Amino acid sequence: MTTIVQFEPGAGRNAGWQVFETGSGLCIEEGPWGPGGKLEVTIPEDDGEYRVLVSSIDTERGWGYDRGETFLLVEASVKGGRAEIRQRETTMRRLRWQMLPRQAMQLLVEPWQVLIRNRGLIAAMVERDIRGRYRGSFGNMIWTVLNPLLLMITYFFVFGIVLQTRFPGDEGQAGFVLYFLCGMLPWLAFSEAVGRAPGVIWEHRNFVKKLVFPVEILPVNLTISGLCTSGLALIVYLFFQMAVRETIPLEAFWLPVYVIPQLLLTMGIAWLFAAIGVYLRDLIQVNGFLLTLVFFLTPICYPQASLPEWAWPVLQRSPIFKIVAGYRKLFLENSGPAWQEVARIWVYALFFFYLGYAVFRKLRKGFVDVM
Repeated sequence: MTTIVQFEPGAGRNAGWQVFETGSGLCIEEGPWGPGGKLEVTIPEDDGEYRVLVSSIDTERGWGYDRGETFLLVEASVKGGRAEIRQRETTMRRLRWQMLPRQAMQLLVEPWQVLIRNRGLIAAMVERDIRGRYRGSFGNMIWTVLNPLLLMITYFFVFGIVLQTRFPGDEGQAGFVLYFLCGMLPWLAFSEAVGRAPGVIWEHRNFVKKLVFPVEILPVNLTISGLCTSGLALIVYLFFQMAVRETIPLEAFWLPVYVIPQLLLTMGIAWLFAAIGVYLRDLIQVNGFLLTLVFFLTPICYPQASLPEWAWPVLQRSPIFKIVAGYRKLFLENSGPAWQEVARIWVYALFFFYLGYAVFRKLRKGFVDVM
């Protein structure tokens, strides 16, 4: 559908218009340049909220609204094939200030809307990712269990047998295995998702070029896939704990108190790394080193008492550090959650969740241009 607007760019200058989707901020159409006056602006027919920027434009200097010039803002609300049109003159600086409260509220709600709206697609892509990862191999889906199990066995051999690492309170090898595997449970889910995040947009570049595909779910798929791997490792761990201690403490039912913020934290960092990885491809190479560094700075394969005193105040602020300690508190210390620490974990998790989504939302506009 079209609407006629009146805009004068000034003597000797051209005028043009661009249509943006209000929610995502994506530019979905650009009109022809002309001398100004009465302009015919095209409004998408699909239901939704759209913003049309009618502005002066210069071949060398670009759009006038980008340089702080006054432009005509046309806001269109389309429903059932009919459009409600509002027009006003403004500047980008004034518009940003006016939109700030709305954008803040939108940022709080939008990530959850994305997850709920695309839950079916997320489930399908997670299943496809897990099946496709080992398709063609003799073990097929068995590798979903074998991979984390072999990784755990490798670390156990190095730290438990070769280096003779032991944890206080249970000096035997079985005690070390329990403490070590319990610390690995949250790490497996976190490291798998964050490790793959910087390259996930490049891996699915064909999806990025499709306007209707919600690219925000690509890092989410990694997060859920990693959680599935960790869930299978949890089953292996519970069998081992039953064999060694002959019981699983009732406090283990508090596990969602730590798993949910762990999921939000991982998702936020995956969004952050996925967005940055599009523009800074070196992050794909550096990320492995960063994860290795975080792993060895977190007391997973050694007791917390081994940390030097000067490092303790810094490292214990890490949310992964706190989550690992929380898992051990539930499974091995037969103790309920330390609610003050749980509150801190939730604060960290929500901070990174919204930060990661905000950065991804901001940078995704340029994904197509980079690729």
